[in-house]
Amino acid sequence: MFWFRVAFAFLPFLLLLTAKRYKTCIIGLLVLGTIYFLECAVFPYIKGVLANILLIIIMVVSRFLPAYMMGAYVINTTTVSEFKATMDKLHMPDVLTIPMCVMFRLFPTIREENDSIRAAMKMREIRFGGGKIGKMLEYRIVPVITCVAKIGEELSASALTRGLGKQKKRTNICHIGLGWADYVIFLFVASTLIYWFLGVFT
Repeated sequence: MFWFRVAFAFLPFLLLLTAKRYKTCIIGLLVLGTIYFLECAVFPYIKGVLANILLIIIMVVSRFLPAYMMGAYVINTTTVSEFKATMDKLHMPDVLTIPMCVMFRLFPTIREENDSIRAAMKMREIRFGGGKIGKMLEYRIVPVITCVAKIGEELSASALTRGLGKQKKRTNICHIGLGWADYVIFLFVASTLIYWFLGVFT
């Protein structure tokens, strides 16, 4: 299943290219390519503690980075209205969809707040290497935690204001449906599962 794992690992980067997220795609490809190079060309020739450390890094990054990139693609290319319309079409309960709609708005907002905090710390010359590591941790982590709590409350109130908590069926102008790319990915996943089942039960 090695080549299937590689294909699935590179699938999020292909989707990022279609969404014109070139910077995110290139950085992710460089990291993943480095990990595969270490796995194939470096790891077989080292032993001891260094081999164990390298194995942990390879396993963690190769498993979690593609999922992270897929999450970044979904959040950057899907609006809250599109997500809510899709969940309604799948007849998912509001108990599940409303918190997820809030999360869709939460991560980009936290990123903007983090950029503002970073700029403020840069103006005060609080950074790594400046002898103020303790202050940097305090002045970066505490405001981010405070902002997360405040943003969560504001987004929850915004979701309720938009009527997401009402029991009546909401109208939506978003066009939701499957395209040819969705069917190609579905066939690829289905063929992989069939191949895996054949290998397990034969």
